[in-house]
Amino acid sequence: MTVAPPTGRPAVDASGHRRSGRGSGRSVGRALTRNRIGCLFISPYALLAIVFGIVPSLYAVTLAFTNADGGFAGFDNFTKVVGDFRFWPAVFHVTSYLLIWLLGLLVLVVGLALVVHAVSVRWVSTTLRFVYYLPGALAGASSVLLWLFVLDPTASPVSGLLRTMGFESFVQVIQPGHLPAIFAIIAFWTGAGGWILIMYGALNNISTDVIEAARIDGATAVQIAIRIQLPILRKWIAYMGVMSLAAGTQLFVEPQLLSQASNAVVPNDYSLNQLAYQYAFQQNDFNGAAAISLILLVVALLLSWVFVTRGGLFEKD
Repeated sequence: MTVAPPTGRPAVDASGHRRSGRGSGRSVGRALTRNRIGCLFISPYALLAIVFGIVPSLYAVTLAFTNADGGFAGFDNFTKVVGDFRFWPAVFHVTSYLLIWLLGLLVLVVGLALVVHAVSVRWVSTTLRFVYYLPGALAGASSVLLWLFVLDPTASPVSGLLRTMGFESFVQVIQPGHLPAIFAIIAFWTGAGGWILIMYGALNNISTDVIEAARIDGATAVQIAIRIQLPILRKWIAYMGVMSLAAGTQLFVEPQLLSQASNAVVPNDYSLNQLAYQYAFQQNDFNGAAAISLILLVVALLLSWVFVTRGGLFEKD
């Protein structure tokens, strides 16, 4: 027991010896050293985030509210792009794609993660995880180029399936009405494997004693998934939703490459990012492009807020 004297003198313990302040001083020194090391590690990321994230965002905000001469334009740029006949079709295309993709991620990623986690044979589980993750090793553009062959009935390894569905040519497959589903399949094929591994890791945090106790009580695999595993995955599902939403609103590479490969069967203003590209580099209207980018940012932030609040992403257990 330590007794602190009221006169401000050094504290003494129960035996009457003075308590040295060196230990606390060392602790403070070690904490300061850890803080310095932590700042050193995050400084490259912080610098890159400022230079390539915050500064361009502030510049885009400035462009969105000014005209070509640099004068204040208010909401004129936003009115112009929203009134463009290409804007609302692009909004519909991106929204359709997001709905299909996010629904596929929610159902299939979680389902496949539960299936892999339930596999008791180690080599089978390892092989499945490797196979799921392998498509993610391809870059976005490379993945789309690969899918150009997959979607062509004359060269596709699944040409029989495509012909059974009534498609005889590449142009028939990539009709605009089919594109939201096609882009969702490409995105799922490329990115779902990483999320399956993340969900699998989250499921490994569940104590085996809890699962065994549920089985002893007579719970089925479905009941265990609904009552135990899915609540544990709730925050991870919300995180997946936020990150996938941020990536999905930036749809550009897939329709851009398909537009070039199909001789404009797929329009070059199919998505909002493509429309912003057209404004900036075809019409030389960087202010309008910045307005579209800012609209995308605001919408993505609002939808991400819904995922964060509903998913309890920052709630403490």
